[in-house]
Amino acid sequence: MHMTTGPNSDLQARLRTDQPAGARMWDYLLGGKDNFAADRAAAEAITAQLPEMVEFARAGRQFLARAVGFLAGEAGIRQFLDIGPGLPTANNTHELAQRLAPESRVVYVDNDPLVLVHARALLTSSPEGATDYVDADARDVKGILRAAAATLDFSQPVAVILVGILGHIPDEHDPAGVVREIVDALAPGSYLAINDSITTPQNDTAARTAHVEGAPDYTLRTVEQITAFFDGLELVEPGVVSNPLWRPEPGTHPKELAVYSGVARKL
Repeated sequence: MHMTTGPNSDLQARLRTDQPAGARMWDYLLGGKDNFAADRAAAEAITAQLPEMVEFARAGRQFLARAVGFLAGEAGIRQFLDIGPGLPTANNTHELAQRLAPESRVVYVDNDPLVLVHARALLTSSPEGATDYVDADARDVKGILRAAAATLDFSQPVAVILVGILGHIPDEHDPAGVVREIVDALAPGSYLAINDSITTPQNDTAARTAHVEGAPDYTLRTVEQITAFFDGLELVEPGVVSNPLWRPEPGTHPKELAVYSGVARKL
């Protein structure tokens, strides 16, 4: 296990504790301790506009668990590329995958300097498997694929996890093109998993509040736009649906949230 960092790895210069950061705000919403006053203030201002924000954060982690459970279990995937994992918490992708298949190989990609500081927690691995961390921007697909190839074999199926990350790529940076470039590099039998908030009046107000608070901008999209990220792929049941409705655990009674998820296979 090792870390692959980019040229701008001067962490002290990059770690701005006076400005809110998405990964640290999410950590605060999930009850973590790796956050600063600016993160907490921004998260609380957004939650005042959108009380379901804490549910959004928890639902994203729960979708990750169900999706990786499906991918490592029923789908038989043994390689995972998780772009934008955020700060380590319980049930990270490698833990979920290696619990089912100890030989699973997992690469995390993030450009948040605090995530890099904590990356060692993401780099624990079963003896049979492997984990790696790549310090890169989600839009640098060529750089990501080049670095990830040290751990993953792209001639074999890989599951790409994009939980709460595509909103951080504005339309002018062509998020659909980013997704297409990633998918084009994958072998047949690979999978793409996406989880993202959708545009609603309440979500839109919260996004404007986040902007005012100095938090990273987040582009909210329609269900149709999120579904279009899967163009050319075969969606697994139940398709693109409100996050809690994607293969809920038996016996649970999920309620709909304005966050949508889907998993699809490359033929």
